[in-house]
Amino acid sequence: MPKSPSKRPDAKPKPRTKAPLKAIPHFRSEDEEREFWATADSTKYFDWASARRVAFPNLKPSTATISLRLPQGLLDDLKVLANQRDVPYQSLLKVYLAERVAVERDAATRPSRRASA
Repeated sequence: MPKSPSKRPDAKPKPRTKAPLKAIPHFRSEDEEREFWATADSTKYFDWASARRVAFPNLKPSTATISLRLPQGLLDDLKVLANQRDVPYQSLLKVYLAERVAVERDAATRPSRRASA
């Protein structure tokens, strides 16, 4: 008995017909848009097969300038550590702050052990 054409090893699969893409709704705010994309299936709105990778080489995260008073000894220690690592002390300070904020944020999301004691 001859094999069916779809089971031949050299047979190409039939291309699936794509459903038409949905229109992207109009959003009243960024929060509304953020909420929508957090739950929506983007493949129903975009043809990712035709997407192209892009780069934004000059895009920098937004920053705010602040004035911060530090004890002179702490600032001196920070500058010594930064010099040992060959980085600007302001950059090292941002790294230290970001690391600590992440630790505190993670601790805040974990259930407290004291509650069970």
